[in-house]
Amino acid sequence: MSEIKDQVIMSESEKQEKAIRDEYNAKKRKKRIKKLITWLIVILLIVAGITYYNKVKKDFEDKAQAMIGAVTTVEVPVEENVYTSVIDLSGYVEAYDTQESKFRSTGAVTGVYVKEGDTVTKGQLLASIDNTNQTYQVKNIQNQIKQAELSGSASQLETLKLQLENAENNLEYTNLVANFDGTVATVSVSEGDYFEAGSKVMTIVDVSKLKATVQIDEIDMGKVSLGQKAYLTFDSLPGETVEAVVTYIPMLATYTTQGIGVVDVELTIENPPKQLKPGYSFEGTIQVEGDVQMLLIPQAAITTGRGGVTTVERKNAEGTTETVSIRVKYLGEGYCQLLSGDLKKGDILTYTKSASSMMMGMPSGGSKQGGR
Repeated sequence: MSEIKDQVIMSESEKQEKAIRDEYNAKKRKKRIKKLITWLIVILLIVAGITYYNKVKKDFEDKAQAMIGAVTTVEVPVEENVYTSVIDLSGYVEAYDTQESKFRSTGAVTGVYVKEGDTVTKGQLLASIDNTNQTYQVKNIQNQIKQAELSGSASQLETLKLQLENAENNLEYTNLVANFDGTVATVSVSEGDYFEAGSKVMTIVDVSKLKATVQIDEIDMGKVSLGQKAYLTFDSLPGETVEAVVTYIPMLATYTTQGIGVVDVELTIENPPKQLKPGYSFEGTIQVEGDVQMLLIPQAAITTGRGGVTTVERKNAEGTTETVSIRVKYLGEGYCQLLSGDLKKGDILTYTKSASSMMMGMPSGGSKQGGR
């Protein structure tokens, strides 16, 4: 009886165990199904993304290829035009002459006889330093010369005269004088100050005229000569033009950092307007006598290669093209002046424009050439 009871109890226990096991297995199956579905969704999304990316990429490449392939050949003639040639200038004016006044002797300042803004004349005494020692030296040597004239040798007398000349120079160095007619621009000394030889005391300027140094490149220098007129405009003189004259052309040129030869030409303004001061900036032109004939080439037709070599493609009568090396000067507004090269008026030049360059508003030709 007890055995039957145990079998019944065990059977119920097994049922419960089985039910728990079945429930656990069912949960595991549900988890596997959910995981599988998640992975399927992820894979589908990745596949869809790759497919979309490839489609967009192909469309873009097709459009880019079509744009690159759309090339237009442009033909332009070499043109001739007549210009009144001018050379552009810029710079600043300076005093016609400047004296940086310095004592050539050391000592205490005993007198300052001018102030800033005073007008001075050539040779006028400006300032002086203590000359007691220098005066003593002069008088002492003069006395020695008198004695030598009575009882000394000719050699001794000659030596004393040289010493007197040196002493008189030293005495002269204690006085500061104006080297030219002008105006006192700065004063940096007061009576009683102690100055070392070589120290700057004051500045004298001649502004009865003004001058300016302008750089003119080697291409334009052949058109410039002494006495030629220049016309300058200043921000300080709105609406006015100031006339200047080419007064100095040096024998030697210099080179800029771009490797261009330039000449520092000096201009002089006679009787400048009172409003102009040294340091004011200007822009201007030198008018070149006579009209100048120029051959013009569109900038877009020019290609710049390695080493800065510029070329164009010329179309021949039989329809072929050949490369021609040229030198040009950029004039602005998309045109260059032909300086050298085997081209003539009416020659046809060819260049290509791609759709991309046309959309961007940029020609497929070379880089812009420099010019004045």
